[in-house]
Amino acid sequence: MASRGHALALLVLLALATAASAGRHHHHHHGHRHGRKSARLQLIPSAPGASLADRARDDRHRHAYIRSTLASRRRAAEVGASAFAMPLSSGAYTGTGQYFVRFRVGTPAQPFVLVADTGSDLTWVKCRRGGSPDAQAPAPAREFRPAASKTWAPIACSSDTCTSYVPFSLANCSTPASPCAYDYRYKDGSAARGVVGTDSATIALSSSGGRAGSGAAADSSRRAKLQGVVLGCTAAYDGQSFQSSDGVLSLGNSNISFASRAAARFGGRFSYCLVDHLAPRNATSYLTFGPGPEGAGGSPSPTSAPAVPEQTPLLLDRRMSPFYAVTVDTIYVAGEALDIPADVWDVDRSGGAILDSGTSLTILATPAYAAVVAALSKQLGDLPRVSMDPFEYCYNWTAGAPEIPKLEVQFAGSATLEPPAKSYVIDAAPGVKCIGVQEGAWPGVSVIGNILQQEHLWEFDLRDRLLRFKHTRCTQ
Repeated sequence: MASRGHALALLVLLALATAASAGRHHHHHHGHRHGRKSARLQLIPSAPGASLADRARDDRHRHAYIRSTLASRRRAAEVGASAFAMPLSSGAYTGTGQYFVRFRVGTPAQPFVLVADTGSDLTWVKCRRGGSPDAQAPAPAREFRPAASKTWAPIACSSDTCTSYVPFSLANCSTPASPCAYDYRYKDGSAARGVVGTDSATIALSSSGGRAGSGAAADSSRRAKLQGVVLGCTAAYDGQSFQSSDGVLSLGNSNISFASRAAARFGGRFSYCLVDHLAPRNATSYLTFGPGPEGAGGSPSPTSAPAVPEQTPLLLDRRMSPFYAVTVDTIYVAGEALDIPADVWDVDRSGGAILDSGTSLTILATPAYAAVVAALSKQLGDLPRVSMDPFEYCYNWTAGAPEIPKLEVQFAGSATLEPPAKSYVIDAAPGVKCIGVQEGAWPGVSVIGNILQQEHLWEFDLRDRLLRFKHTRCTQ
């Protein structure tokens, strides 16, 4: 079939060249109503003796090729025009300040509940392997079984992925084909140790403007595989939040993070909406990759900002990786701009601010912390003070309920975050409220934690390097 196809193509080209040459010699003498004479091509069969059966067989082969090509393009168009979403909920029911996302990985898919963390570049799940270095630890309720997954593939310790991108990869590489091992250390003192591979994640597709996880979007026919996800198989771990979850879903700015892999396939962006941090387990919102639905995250609250989201540059600075940095211009309390040195918000001067879904309380570098708590406490000064770790300013709220002054954080481009009062003067105990920010070292970065982010839809546009946000209830 291939030889006949090549011969036909060659004869057509020769005929075309002859006709074009004739047209150049004669079009001045033979007028046409459009000024040019049409070229006539004589089609010559490449195999004049071919039977109808031969031609039918060749046609079937070509039809199979056409069908396969169009099917693959339709699938690509569907994926490119779609989004996928993962259920997201507060971990308050476990006693932690994290947000949990449901994640399915492996073939066949194995289900897990992971911490959604914009400060992590490695996705990992608890995994029991022979010779575990943490033999004393109890077996987790759910554990990834690499041997049971047809799509699991270990990453070699000599690979570029291991040596250049896997955080805290270990230097011991006895043979080039040995597994890539890691000892991942988090800033809160928790840790995870294991080996790295790749596998496929099962995702629930939804059309643009729709939401996965409900109705037709939850149907198995709308499920797809996201292949080549870098995955850590963690045999040993430490940390309170890891006692209540099966691992971490990496949403950080990194070549190997789940967010980077998924966003590259789905519109270059992802978004999440964090319900109230004290919400019950069944209060669910979504972590979405690709264009979010209109009014994503649920109905706006009566006191919400306008429907059009605020927008500010997203700083994908290698010095801040894997964290997402933003530029803070001014902080206001009760309408008054606070006197905070500009260096506090300047990445080039050892400052800056990041958004982190894995940190609960907002942490402000000393100059910013001092200014914010002074302004807020001034407005709450008539209430009796109460001592309560880890907060510096707590009040007996049963003695009265004064109006809480408004806090505003203005980012570059005049985008303004106006969190609800419960996000910065938080319930710490029955009848006790505290100013819910912590003091961070200076010089050092400030962290906008998940409590200050709650009841807002946050979209990380990695392609256009923009952060968009708006106030919403996050649930339908």
